[in-house]
Amino acid sequence: METVTLRTARLELSVPTEADVDPIYVACQDAAIQRFTTVPSPYSRQDAEGFIPFAATRWSDGIEATWAIREHGRLAGMISLHHLTAGSTAEIGFWMAPESRGRGLLTEASTAVIDWGFSHTGPALARIEWRAVVGNVASARVARALGFRYEGVLRSAIGNSLGRYDSWIAGILPMDDRMPQTWTVLDA
Repeated sequence: METVTLRTARLELSVPTEADVDPIYVACQDAAIQRFTTVPSPYSRQDAEGFIPFAATRWSDGIEATWAIREHGRLAGMISLHHLTAGSTAEIGFWMAPESRGRGLLTEASTAVIDWGFSHTGPALARIEWRAVVGNVASARVARALGFRYEGVLRSAIGNSLGRYDSWIAGILPMDDRMPQTWTVLDA
């Protein structure tokens, strides 16, 4: 699959490059990124160096689309569609550098990725899933704002180098209205 660059009002989403190694390494020192994503913990500079060719290979193999989220040319975060199969289901995953949080950048980037994922110029997905470690309220708020429908808890469904965790799961379909939804786990 050919790489795709996406643009929004404030952001450029493009394939991660060698120039991103240091900013990725610094961002992935954040305890929340290590706790709530599948990045290694502890996270080394070698991990960041290896991530660049890994992301490129996943693009070329057509199984994952990963973008660096850039604001004014500066790395703000990462976003991916995992488990890509045209016309099927993929999973969205993301993280934001601590200094880029709280300004709506992730919602903006996610909207562009979802639009591409459902489009016929993209993989024309039938469904996009969001999953997060139970308790990752910030991620859940983004998914809810994007119109994902909360579907429940998957027991011991997410693993990283720190352990295995229960996972919230939500989904969105191409025909969904994308309005923020009521989520019992956030609204209780």
